[in-house]
Amino acid sequence: MGELWHRHLGVYGICIRNNSILLVHKQGGPYENRYDLPGGTVEPNESLLDALHREFEEETGISIKVVQNLGTRDYVIPYRLEKRGTTHIHHIAVYYEVEYLSGELTYCTDMQNNDSSGSEWIDVHSLSSENSSPLVIHAVAWMKDMNQQSFEVARLNNWTAK
Repeated sequence: MGELWHRHLGVYGICIRNNSILLVHKQGGPYENRYDLPGGTVEPNESLLDALHREFEEETGISIKVVQNLGTRDYVIPYRLEKRGTTHIHHIAVYYEVEYLSGELTYCTDMQNNDSSGSEWIDVHSLSSENSSPLVIHAVAWMKDMNQQSFEVARLNNWTAK
C-alpha cells in the first residue's frame, strides 16, 4: 500500500522569556506526550493571526503580540488516521515570533476541543526530539541561529508517536 497523506495546516508562535520557551503538553495526535508550540488549526473564516491569538488564549491563557512571520515549514510524518485511511500527516506549520503581553498560564480542562493539557515555560537546554515535537526542535534551532534556519520540507520517516 502506498502513502496516503492527511494535510494539516496550523499556525504556531515562538514565545521566549529568560532563555525559556512557552510550550504546551500534547495529549493527542502525532506529538502526543511531547512538548509542542502553542498554536493549531486555522478555523473556517479565520485569518492566520486571529487563529494564533485564539490558540494562545485557549492553550495557554495568555495574550500575545505578534512580532513577525518567520516562515512556513512542512513535515511529512508517519501517523495512521484509521477514520481517514491515511498513513502520514503532511503538517504545514506557519511560524510566528510572538511576545508575551499579559495573563497567567492556565491548565486546560476542555479536552474535547483541545489536544493540549496545559502549558509552561521550559528551559531550552532540556528539549530534545525525545520530549518535543519537530516544531519545537525547529524553534530552538531558530533561537540559536536567528533567521538562519531552513524552512524546506522535513521528512521524518523514523518518527513514532508515543
